[in-house]
Amino acid sequence: MRSLIPRKKPLKSDPAPSRWAWRMQRLMLTPGFRLALRAGVPFCLTLMAGTIYLSDEGRRGAITQAVADARASIQERPEFMVKLMAVDGAEGRLAADIRTAVAIEFPQSSFDLDLPVLRSKIIALPGVRAANVRIRPGGILHVDITPRKPVAVWRNDDGLLLLDEGGASVADVEARSDHADLPLIAGEGAARHVPEALTLMNVAEALGGRVRGLVRMGNRRWDVVLDRDQRIMLPETNPLPALERVIALDRAQEVLTRDVARVDMRLAQRPTIRMTADATEAWWQIKQDKDQ
Repeated sequence: MRSLIPRKKPLKSDPAPSRWAWRMQRLMLTPGFRLALRAGVPFCLTLMAGTIYLSDEGRRGAITQAVADARASIQERPEFMVKLMAVDGAEGRLAADIRTAVAIEFPQSSFDLDLPVLRSKIIALPGVRAANVRIRPGGILHVDITPRKPVAVWRNDDGLLLLDEGGASVADVEARSDHADLPLIAGEGAARHVPEALTLMNVAEALGGRVRGLVRMGNRRWDVVLDRDQRIMLPETNPLPALERVIALDRAQEVLTRDVARVDMRLAQRPTIRMTADATEAWWQIKQDKDQ
């Protein structure tokens, strides 16, 4: 006979993972976690090991020295060494000034040469308008110079200076006779008006060799200085027509060959001629004789 008491069925094992195992599986499916596990953990371990290794001062010094030796072995190779310097476009005193400004002891590695700094030092020299610095094959530091061309001699309180067409200083001058072929200008602010001075000097060549130079008066206008201590006083504005007018007057009446000290053209409507002291005294003497 069958028993009237129902039998309990045996419990089957739950195939589902535990809660922590389930969470771990979900975490492993996260891309960010997998990336951190594959790259972050090795990086941290490597960083920790490197920090421990480099904490010793002796090891750090050995690594630094090894890097320096490796760098020096590359930089000091013969093909990277600069053995001499060549200067083109400059000679004499300017070339010597350039070599003094650069002051490099050869041979020297090209990696140690700062070409922009060298160029700035050369450009700072008075006689240099432009410069190009480069390293040529064969270990040559090539400096190509465009020098300033002197066009006038400026006499100022400090002495004599050569000026280029823009009024920039080129070099000092010991004596006027060293550059007798260049026009002479003087006075405060004359260097800022070199183009105008050259134009006036070109026109004044019609007076022959009598012209001694130009003087800037009050930093406003020019005086043309002639021999026999004569001067042509030009106006502040439009000095060229005034000078041409004096030249035309001299050709017609030979005014500048007489006892004239000053030809004042500052007022175009009323030119004035000032006689020399001896001529004035002689004129007064003649006038007194006539009155008697």
